[in-house]
Amino acid sequence: MHHHNHYYGQAHILARYCGLDDEHPPRIRGYLQHGWNVGCGWNPVHEFFDGAWRYTWADANRRRGHALGRRNHHVVGAPFLYLMELEPDLGVVPERERRGTLWFLFHGWEGGGKGGRIEGDHARLISEIRETETEPVTISLYYTEFERAEVRRAYEKAGFDVICFGKRGWNYEGTDRRFLYRQLETFRRFKRVAANRLSTAVFFGVAAGCEPAVYGDAMELEGDNPVFGGQARIARLWPEMLGKDVDLAAARATTDVELGRAHLMPAAEMRMLFDWNPRD
Repeated sequence: MHHHNHYYGQAHILARYCGLDDEHPPRIRGYLQHGWNVGCGWNPVHEFFDGAWRYTWADANRRRGHALGRRNHHVVGAPFLYLMELEPDLGVVPERERRGTLWFLFHGWEGGGKGGRIEGDHARLISEIRETETEPVTISLYYTEFERAEVRRAYEKAGFDVICFGKRGWNYEGTDRRFLYRQLETFRRFKRVAANRLSTAVFFGVAAGCEPAVYGDAMELEGDNPVFGGQARIARLWPEMLGKDVDLAAARATTDVELGRAHLMPAAEMRMLFDWNPRD
């Protein structure tokens, strides 16, 4: 089982959905997509074991994988959608009480000396957020930016609440299986979700009932691989998701496609697919 399957506690969510131990989930014999991207669901240089299955959120990821010469795909839908089924009441408030914007800064990753830091004009972005948002703003930083004092303090000094949902885990260490639970609970309190790049969090926010926006300095990621086409490709393929005032019906339709809502499966089918049924 690849350690990416544990990111954000996603394997744990699927195990719970299947009625199994969600503290120590059984192995997924393959690769579970852990986030949204503009390609096949994994980074361009991800190494795959020959013959392993690739479990994607959406059929578009399967098709792109096939175009890259990769086989053995199965579309299962995003674990976040299964979590929403498991927790229909978590964080829910009356629609009229939802307020404010949960704003996600594009984040780096645990790249160490190989890259992973973002660089951009935070002061300019802060100014644009202030000019755009009409209700209180909470800035969500991934821990890689939250722990960079100069980044965190820039948003705190601007008067925003700044939060961090924690770490996704790495090599099976530090996996926070409640990561997505906290996100879901938080999304359901906010009226809007926004970010400076189209990202997983925007789609999750829309799925949880938020109005989306994507605007501002997209920033640069050190060591970013341009093979998938970057921001230009996003503008070509997902224009309906970009801007300060996005059509909600269009955003919800696209979100359903990108998160694979039509491909959600019953627990019994998932247990069979992952070979999670008990053996006599």
